[in-house]
Amino acid sequence: EYQAMQFGLKVVKHVKSNAIAFVRADATLALGGGATSRVDPVHAARDKARRTGISLADSVLASDAFFPFPDGVEEAAKAGARAVVQPGGSVRDEDVI
Repeated sequence: EYQAMQFGLKVVKHVKSNAIAFVRADATLALGGGATSRVDPVHAARDKARRTGISLADSVLASDAFFPFPDGVEEAAKAGARAVVQPGGSVRDEDVI
């Protein structure tokens, strides 16, 4: 998981605005970005993975910014992510974590 988290942070920095990446240690599985909320990129990436037959089971979710609400993390877990890496900094970090 730690290797996947490190890889995910490298990948997500190349995605536009409110970026997330579902990854494994050696592969990018799904990307989401360019949205005005943090949860919408999670939905977009999950839906794209589903449409293309990519499993997000046991993946790691990397984010380029903090999650202001727990919904993005909760949706990532439902999609199959078992770990999340994000910089933190929200006044709601405790709720999100």
